[in-house]
Amino acid sequence: MTLDTVAEIDPEILTADGLDNAAVGVAWVHREGGLFPVVVYDRTKTLDLLAETMGEAGAVEWFTYNIESAYVGPYTPIWVQRWDR
Repeated sequence: MTLDTVAEIDPEILTADGLDNAAVGVAWVHREGGLFPVVVYDRTKTLDLLAETMGEAGAVEWFTYNIESAYVGPYTPIWVQRWDR
C-alpha cells in the first residue's frame, strides 16, 4: 500500500500535502463514534522535510501550530514519534 492507493481503503481518507516521504502507514482510530482509517506520518521525517525549506526552528514552530494541532475531521492524519531501534 502507498499513498497512491490509500484511497482504496476509504475515499474520504486525508493526506498531508507535500509530506508523502514521511508517510509510514495507515491506522484505524476511534473518533466521533466510529472507527476511521487515517494516514500515519513519521514526526521526525516530517520535521526534516519541513526544515529543508524553513530551517529547524521554523519547521518545529510551523509543524506544532499548523499541522500537529490541526483537526479537520475524523480522517485527519496522525503523527508518530518512532522509538530508536
